[in-house]
Parts: sequence; structure tokens; C-alpha cells
Amino acid sequence: MATQVSLELASPSLAHTRPNSLATGLLFLLSDAAALMVAALVGFQLWALVNPSVPALHRQFWPALVLFLIAYSLEGLYPGIGMNPVEQLRRCVQGTSIVYLILTTAIFLQKDVGAHSRGVFISCWVLSVALVPFLRAMVCHLFSARSWFGAPVLLLGAGKTAQLLIKEFRSRRALGLRPMACLDDDPSKLGECEGVPVLGPTSMAGEIGRSLRIRYVIVAMPGLHRAHLVPLIERMSSLFPYVIVIPDLFGVPSLWVAPTDLGGVLGLHIRHNLLIPFNRWLKRVMDLTVACAGLIAAAPVIALSALLIKRVSPGRAFYCQEREGLGGRTIRVLKLRTMYPDAEKLLSAYLERHPEARQQWERYCKLKNDPRILPIIGPLLRRTSLDELPQLWNVLKGEMSLVGPRPFPRYHTAKFAPEFCALRRRVKPGLTGLWQISARSDGDIDVQTALDTYYIRNWSLWLDLYILSRTARAVLFGNGAY
Repeated sequence: MATQVSLELASPSLAHTRPNSLATGLLFLLSDAAALMVAALVGFQLWALVNPSVPALHRQFWPALVLFLIAYSLEGLYPGIGMNPVEQLRRCVQGTSIVYLILTTAIFLQKDVGAHSRGVFISCWVLSVALVPFLRAMVCHLFSARSWFGAPVLLLGAGKTAQLLIKEFRSRRALGLRPMACLDDDPSKLGECEGVPVLGPTSMAGEIGRSLRIRYVIVAMPGLHRAHLVPLIERMSSLFPYVIVIPDLFGVPSLWVAPTDLGGVLGLHIRHNLLIPFNRWLKRVMDLTVACAGLIAAAPVIALSALLIKRVSPGRAFYCQEREGLGGRTIRVLKLRTMYPDAEKLLSAYLERHPEARQQWERYCKLKNDPRILPIIGPLLRRTSLDELPQLWNVLKGEMSLVGPRPFPRYHTAKFAPEFCALRRRVKPGLTGLWQISARSDGDIDVQTALDTYYIRNWSLWLDLYILSRTARAVLFGNGAY
């Protein structure tokens, strides 16, 4: 009772804003079921246009729906709390593909194999792989800000690590982790930690967990000595079904790190995926496949844009700019021209007349009101990033990749720290990247460094697919682009 009173005094709205992991899991389950049913219906209708005599396989799909939901449950997608969107994408695709493989095997073992259409199966599989993650992303976008979305979390620790986590959970609400209270054995930290009440020592964890029906606890005390940390973890493991420990390993890759049992000693298996030859080959195959199709599809857009550029500003519609590529080698990046031919002179004169703009240029290497940009067509191409489409040719040549850190001019890379420049040179620059879908021009040098570092250290094919899927949205809305 004392705990409940202290909680209400610290935050009177806690009882009314407690997240519900059951409701969140049910929402995702309904979303997955809807995506699978739409995929089955649309897949059948699309293939029926090719082969009108195709058997109505979609009517036999509904009993298999249970198999998909069971597979997703085994993949940990219900409720999917605290799951990185890249990992969620991987598990969705993996679970969907496994069930379709099972269904294909079952049909093959039947005597009436000819009664089923392989075309319908492939169409439904492709649509399911795309629609299930897409609808989940829509659910997160629409409901993640609601007070009932996610699961309540108890944080052990109220220091800098806890502050960082609380900020991160608020900025990434789709993770579903909602800090309800903090506990810390340091009496001076009682009060609040980034707006979350700090209620007392860690010994209150069990009582507060029962009071708020919390199942997730995060031990956010990376500096705690092993002699105190191990007993604390053991005690929390007996009280909470889900215990997350934040180790003192900031800066180490966080995706695709697997625990390893080394004879009773816990180890972390850390892979640098881009150093594995097969992964680099797989990335190159994806680059060639998508770049070929993309260049063919984009050809009319590029041609029309070039004509409009020449109409606004006589001269070449394309230009090459020297950028830094793999291993620090200089590459010539192809772009549609969005600036006047004497752009550098215009920039120098503008910065001399507007000292306040120089600060923006020093911080972002960009200007919101750039005097070099061509009227009408220039802002349109830059806002939609269509001026980058010719770089698909650089991807085909092997100088760039579809996804990676953006290739910057020398004056831009000179502003980065030497160790970050060395890290960037280990991978091919990309047509799009994590920075483009997250911050674009709103991200300063520090943001660019953090996002590109995360990408390089945590690369996987799934991360590339996630970034590519988000690129279309970033380009469509043009947030932060200028």
C-alpha cells in the first residue's frame, strides 16, 4: 500500500496511463491476419489476370492463417516489445517464408498437386512478405503514441544511462518500452529522472513490479561492480520474466550480437558482417539487380528533369562531382544539376553578405535558403532526391552501393573526426542511407557521424532492406530535405 501511495504522489496519472502489452500484441495479431488475408486475395486476383483458369487457392488459405500466427508467435512477434524494426522485419519475413515452405511441401506430398497454382503461391508469398511488415509499421505509426501501447518498464538506475534510455524510448515509441519508474540506491537521485519518478532503492523492485504489474525490468547501471551486479540480476530474474541488462559496452555493435556459452562463461559473439565475403557478394548482387531495374524505370524521369534544367539554366543538365569512395579513393559522382554554373562564386558572396548563414554552413554544410539553387526545378529535385537518380550508374560501376554512408565532398569529410573518416573508408558510399531516412539535411555533423557509424557497425541485408523500404517514404514526404 505504501508503494502504491508513493507512486500516485510521484505521478498521479500512472494508474491511468499504464501500457498494456496484451492489447499491443492483439493489435499486431489482427494487423498480421489482415495483411495475410489481403495478400491471399490480391495474389490470387493478380495471377488470375495471367491465367484465368487458375484454381481458387485463396479459399483454402484461411485454415493456414492459424499456422502463420503460430509461426509469428514462435518468432516472438507477439507482443514484440523492445524489438528493433530491422529485427522485426527479419522475423516477419522468416516466419512467413517458413510457413509457405511448409504449405508447399504439404501440397507436393498430396496426390492432386496439379490442382494448385505455383503462380498464386509465389504471388501470395511475395505480397505477404511485403504487407505484413508494412501493416505493422502503419500500426506503430498510428498507435505507438497512445498511452496503452507497449509494456510498462522498471528501470534500475537513475544515472546517465537511464537518462539516455528514457530519451531513446520516447523518441522511438515503436519499441513499446514505457518507463514507469526508476529505482536507485543513491538517495540523492530521488525525485525524477527525465520526467520518470525515482521512487527509492532497488530493494523496492518486487513491490513496485507487483503494484504496476510490470514484467520488464532494465538494469541500467553499467558501472556497477560484478560483485553487486550478479546478485542483483539473479534477484531480478526471480521477480520479473524479462530482465534486460545494459553492459558497459557503448560503441560496440548492437545488432546481430549473439550470446555465447564459453564453458559457463558468458561471451558476446560480435560479427563485422561487411568483412564476410559472402555478405559483400550478396550486397553486390542486390545492388546490381535493383540498380538495373531502377535505372530503366527512372530513365524517363531523368530525361524529363534534364530538359527542364536546360530550359531554366542553359548548359549541361548533368555534372560530376568528386567525392570520397571506398578506401579513400576519389570517385566522380553523377548528378542532375540543381545549381547555377557559377555556384561557388554565388555561395562565397552570399556568406560574406550574411554572416549568420555561415554558422549554418559550418554546422550542416548546407543552407536552407541556398542562392545557388535553380528556381522551381532545383528545389523540386533536391526535395525529392530525384537529382541523385543518375548515381544508379555509379552503383552499376561498383563505385557505390544502394545503401551506405553518403559520399561527401572533401570539404565535408574534412569536418569529421579522423577515426570516423577511417571507418567510412571501409565501406562503399551509398545512394541512400540511415542518415537520409532519419534526419536528412536536419542532421548536423554529429548526427551524421552517429547514424553512419551505427550503419557500418551493424550492417546486414535486413538493415539494407529496411533502409530501402523507408527511403521511399522519406523521399515522398521530403522531411528535412533542401
